[in-house]
Amino acid sequence: MRIRSPSLHELHAFAAAARHGSFSKAAEDLCVTQGAISRAIARLEDHLGQTFFIRQARGIELTTSGRAYLDLVGPALQTLESAAIAQRVPAATTRLRLSVAPTLAIKWLIPRLADWQALHPQITLSLAPYQHDDDFSNPEIDAWLRPGEGDWPNGIAAEYIVGREIVAICHPKELRGRHPLREPADLLSRPLLYHTNYPNNWRVWLDAVGVSPMSLTPSADFEQVSMLVQAVMAGLGVAIVQRCLIDEELGSGRIAIPFDHPIAIKRGYMLCTRRASHSNRALQQLHQWLKAQAANHPNPQP
Repeated sequence: MRIRSPSLHELHAFAAAARHGSFSKAAEDLCVTQGAISRAIARLEDHLGQTFFIRQARGIELTTSGRAYLDLVGPALQTLESAAIAQRVPAATTRLRLSVAPTLAIKWLIPRLADWQALHPQITLSLAPYQHDDDFSNPEIDAWLRPGEGDWPNGIAAEYIVGREIVAICHPKELRGRHPLREPADLLSRPLLYHTNYPNNWRVWLDAVGVSPMSLTPSADFEQVSMLVQAVMAGLGVAIVQRCLIDEELGSGRIAIPFDHPIAIKRGYMLCTRRASHSNRALQQLHQWLKAQAANHPNPQP
């Protein structure tokens, strides 16, 4: 049977131009050049012996025959598009296993996962149990988001994501009353709460803001930032924490940053992956998404 109908390329060019009233906008819609649209419509008009558009200085306008032809082919094109969508094989679901430090997972990552799911519904991100001394040998884990500075094992690539900025925090009541905190040195009159694994945070922050006491005496120490924050909210003292981990508490007014002196340290949360997996598209998308999320927080250089 002889086929008399035009090509789909020509029909789509015609419908897009009619829809937008512009060859250039039709070209943007179909991701082709304006010349390609113009040539496709010229072939269509020549093939059918009709003039479908009146070319004007400010755009194009359908002729009477153009409107009639659009009424005929428009529903057919829509039917073809609907059939293509209905028969398309869904993209295979990919599963990524990510090991994350607990406080970072609870305070920073999980509140953002709805955005990940909306952008990448075909990639299931599963959070794996975290081990502080993980040697990266577990084949079931695809990536690690963990604190560190460097000296990673051979075969592991690590890139900084977030967490190098540390700040002093206090209970909001410390900013009021008869003896409020007015300058960084005033913090030394309050109980100093330490992170068990990073006791030097206080010394680093105080030195950076120009306060260098002979000695520092911790009032108490805690193994996780979440515990430190809870202690500050309970009025037990003041602490130094990573800025990225306190969004919720700051937003609700349960803690305060008394002095606008963020200090950069070398340690931060690093995304660690196997160098052999760099071609993994899902891991690349995870990396890009994490960097975009971290852009909401300063990434200072130590």
